[in-house]
Amino acid sequence: MNAAGIPSGERQTFALRVDTTLDALGEVLTWFEAFRNAGIPDPIWAECQLALVEGFTNAVRHAHRALPESTPIDIELLLMPQGLELRIWDQGQEFDLEGFARNLSDPTSPNANLESEGGRGILLMKALSTHLSYSRQADGRNCLLIGKRFDDPGSRPRLSVPGLGEQTTA
Repeated sequence: MNAAGIPSGERQTFALRVDTTLDALGEVLTWFEAFRNAGIPDPIWAECQLALVEGFTNAVRHAHRALPESTPIDIELLLMPQGLELRIWDQGQEFDLEGFARNLSDPTSPNANLESEGGRGILLMKALSTHLSYSRQADGRNCLLIGKRFDDPGSRPRLSVPGLGEQTTA
């Protein structure tokens, strides 16, 4: 067993499918709440919950904004002894997450708008995760991957969001 209480070498996968509506956020949160006592350290569980909310709402508001509510959003949680991975699949257009985050982080970029709240969720997800990526899949869907290692708690990430300054996450 690891420090998180998950048997060594064991991987567990859990999945959820919801419609494209912000009303489904309650169902997403209820689903993720079931993992609160699954061996995920409390601070990491809270950080991942926030990253999940940001990722899901981005899929609804941006990736699926022109798609019918019946378009599914698939969410998967992979629990491992050393960490977890959250995957959120959408059916929207391709999106360059890294380029977008780079532009947001650079106040001299012509695309940086320090007064806008848009895009801060991506920076927040990057700060809360050990690994964050967004890629087009062979089936035509996009996958947002949020990875978090359980051995991260001692090195609290520093969060610097334009307009909000730098803060230490709890």
